[in-house]
Amino acid sequence: MTALRGYHHVKLPVSDLRASIDWYGRALRLEVAIEFEEDGVLRGVALRDPGATLMLALREDPGRAGALSGFDPVALGVPTLADLRDWSDHLDAAGLAHGEIAEGSAGWLITGLTDPDGIEVRLYTLEGRS
Repeated sequence: MTALRGYHHVKLPVSDLRASIDWYGRALRLEVAIEFEEDGVLRGVALRDPGATLMLALREDPGRAGALSGFDPVALGVPTLADLRDWSDHLDAAGLAHGEIAEGSAGWLITGLTDPDGIEVRLYTLEGRS
């Protein structure tokens, strides 16, 4: 049997799909790759980064989104500390609040970046601290 190879996608619940599509586009430069409709109404999307290296799905589910407020269910990988600094600059330019770059248990990270439902998305370096 072959080993698992990372994630196919991560799915997060949201209370306002349109507002979340906008936020994830501005914050993480993600674009809609797939739309999911039920009875002719848009209920979810799969977002993809321009390099097609990750997919993040959003599903309209206000109750679950509210329950995750203040929680950090996902940390997205950033190759290096220099790249993380670039992301911090991007978030600043986009006017999105976030924490300072800090030392984590296995690298450097940005905390405090929260989507419209208060769900925290962390950016974490894939290289360790030196």
